[in-house]
Amino acid sequence: MSSASPSPVRGVDFVVMPTRNFDAAVEFYGTILGLPRSVFIPDRQYAEFETGNLTLMVIDPPGMDMELEPSRNPVALRVDDVQEWRARLQEGGVEFQGETMDSGVCHQAFFADPDGNRLILHHRYTPRTA
Repeated sequence: MSSASPSPVRGVDFVVMPTRNFDAAVEFYGTILGLPRSVFIPDRQYAEFETGNLTLMVIDPPGMDMELEPSRNPVALRVDDVQEWRARLQEGGVEFQGETMDSGVCHQAFFADPDGNRLILHHRYTPRTA
C-alpha cells in the first residue's frame, strides 16, 4: 500500500482495560474516575466507560482466550486541571507515581487502575503546532 493512499482508519473506538476484579474495576472507572458507563454486562464481566472521545472497555478476559496482562502503555485522560484532579483522586485512595510533570507544553500525573493498567491525568496548556 502506497503512503499516498488514504487510510481506511477513521479513528480509535476503544481501548481494552483488562481486569482480574471486575467489581473493583467498575467501581474505579465509574465512581472514582466518574466516567459515564455506556455498557454493563456483569454476567459476561464486561463494561464500557466513555471519556468523550474514546471508550474504555473493562473486561475480565478468562474464557475469551485473552491472557490478562495490564496495559503498560498509559491512556492519557484529558482534564482541565491536573493538580485539582490529582488531589481528588488521592482523596479517593488513588496512588500516583512521582510528582506531576511539566513538560513545557502540558502537565501530566501518572497512576494506575486497581489492576495496574497505566493512566495519566493530562492537560495541554500550550496550543498544538504543526
